[in-house]
Amino acid sequence: MRPLIVLLALCIALPAHAEGFITRLLNKPVPGGVAVVDLGNPAQPPKVRYQGKPVLTVHEDGQRWIAIVGIPLSVKPGAQHVTVEGGQALSFQVGAKHYTEQRITLKNQQQVNPNAKNLARIERELAEQTRAYQQFSARQPSNLLFDKPVNGPLSSPFGLRRFFNGEERNPHSGLDFAASRGTSIKAPAAGKVILIGDYFFNGKTVFLDHGQGLISMFCHLSAIDVKLGDEILRGGHVGKVGATGRATGPHLHWNVSLNDARVDPAIFIGAFKP
Repeated sequence: MRPLIVLLALCIALPAHAEGFITRLLNKPVPGGVAVVDLGNPAQPPKVRYQGKPVLTVHEDGQRWIAIVGIPLSVKPGAQHVTVEGGQALSFQVGAKHYTEQRITLKNQQQVNPNAKNLARIERELAEQTRAYQQFSARQPSNLLFDKPVNGPLSSPFGLRRFFNGEERNPHSGLDFAASRGTSIKAPAAGKVILIGDYFFNGKTVFLDHGQGLISMFCHLSAIDVKLGDEILRGGHVGKVGATGRATGPHLHWNVSLNDARVDPAIFIGAFKP
């Protein structure tokens, strides 16, 4: 009789549902990470906002709705919350994460301390890219376990505190892949090309909208092989690796943005390191 009592007690202690695959893959609630928030199972898809911005929601395993929340690097560890349409607030905890430093020497001083003309260009380009990151389309992402955009080892990780010629600048907002010039860059998930540019810092750049505020940015390309408005299938060719913009050699810099927060792309390819 006692084993039966123990078994019943264990069953009562278990959650009503086990974590699904998406939650296990993506729930890394640290600054620059992702929080997965359980929304229950309402009849209609819930609309969720975080820091005033719309959030990606998906129906996980046909059992429950979840919000997939991008956490900016600037967020401090502690309690955060999302708001569900109708006024409900749901909290989640953000843990701590240490990011290391990277020191880079550049020969071109304009890429460290730009003059007034270049600063004006940089501001225009930043505004254009910010508008792209803020787009929120209704489409559902084709997949949330992303493919690597290039076949190559990871080099500079996300979140590095960067010093150019000894001067601190913004943290590294993406993930770098070591790859030779001309290597094909492939879409990690299906998406629509929403921005193409040749920028002061990023060089030749492509933005792909995967749906609901989930956006990839690829930069320093040697060639862009897509057009604005193109629909690219998962694995479709986007362009070629290069070293345009502020780059010390050929590589791919890949950003992933969620609800206008740049987050660690390593999370989406199963390579996140706590």
